[in-house]
Amino acid sequence: MSSTDLALLVLRGVIGAVFLAHGLNHIFGGGRLRGTAGWFAGLGMRPGYAHAIVASAVEVASGALLVLGLFTPVAGAGVVGTMVVAWVINHAKNGFFIFRPGEGYEYVMVLAATGLSLAGTGPGRISLDRLIGIGQPGWAGFAIGLAGAVGAGLLLTLCWRPENAG
Repeated sequence: MSSTDLALLVLRGVIGAVFLAHGLNHIFGGGRLRGTAGWFAGLGMRPGYAHAIVASAVEVASGALLVLGLFTPVAGAGVVGTMVVAWVINHAKNGFFIFRPGEGYEYVMVLAATGLSLAGTGPGRISLDRLIGIGQPGWAGFAIGLAGAVGAGLLLTLCWRPENAG
């Protein structure tokens, strides 16, 4: 085991836990899934309930996969996709800093970059990917991570109607 493998384990574990907690909070916290759906609809995502289910499922799945180091490029793409959508529909208009009113985009930008980076680097040796023989992804993994951004762009084009937000 190298220091890089240990560093990737820590990074995957932290980012995975954040995503897992975020997705579970969307489902079970505060207003539960209905509250998340209302919030999404208020941001212009149509239909709000369907997007709440999909976003929550992607966050839970991506988080769990990152913690395990399993299908890491796909998990990274899930992180990239959900964070690009959050960046565009909620955070971009608030400027860079997270402490600004409405929360700026610095946090989602860092998470998206981390998801893309993990998709390209792979999980390291301390992972289920390594255990079952999935090689380090390299450029192919990076491309899979970028596919998360492409998917986010397609989703926004088809389903985001901010003029109806509200």
